[in-house]
Amino acid sequence: MPGFDISNFDLALSLALGIALAAATGFRVFLPMLVASAAAYSGNLPLGENFAWLATPAAVTLLGVAAVVEAAAYYIPGVDNLLDTIATPAAFVAGTIISAAVIVDMPPLIKWAMAIIAGGGIAGLTQGTTALVRAKSTVMTGTLGNPVLATAEVGGSLLLSILALLSPIAALLLVVGLFWLAIRLLRKLTRTSKPAQAPRTSHQT
Repeated sequence: MPGFDISNFDLALSLALGIALAAATGFRVFLPMLVASAAAYSGNLPLGENFAWLATPAAVTLLGVAAVVEAAAYYIPGVDNLLDTIATPAAFVAGTIISAAVIVDMPPLIKWAMAIIAGGGIAGLTQGTTALVRAKSTVMTGTLGNPVLATAEVGGSLLLSILALLSPIAALLLVVGLFWLAIRLLRKLTRTSKPAQAPRTSHQT
């Protein structure tokens, strides 16, 4: 097809893959990295330069243990909210690393700029959104709703990671849809949590 450059299409796919995986780290830091590591180790995911370590058995093992521990910790009342304060900067770092690892055929300076801005930014935004939802859930349900939220986050992280490998564009569209739903949910929770104002009474002299 005239004017079609396959290299530009491949670059767009790698960018979509990096952003989608970075968004998944906002739900769980280590699970998307584990999925990417396993895919790279099996030869199904090409990695950029200096990221060969991600495709080693040691990386798969360590990330697997970290992913299980992280997922289990979010089911402990009180610990989940504490982890959110740590997970936000951790998600930014993980999102930057994972997106830089899968963005290929790009000059290093531009690649790292894109990884930090797009990858780290979307990861931090996703984690910040989930932290706000968890804080609202803690207040409104007394932590009873937090395990349901934790399960949804693990499922969302895994689904988004796998979808990113199979269809990066579809995964990117899913990220947009999830943010739209999250914004609507936060608005609804904010409205319901506002205390009703007492009616003003006038005193006649």
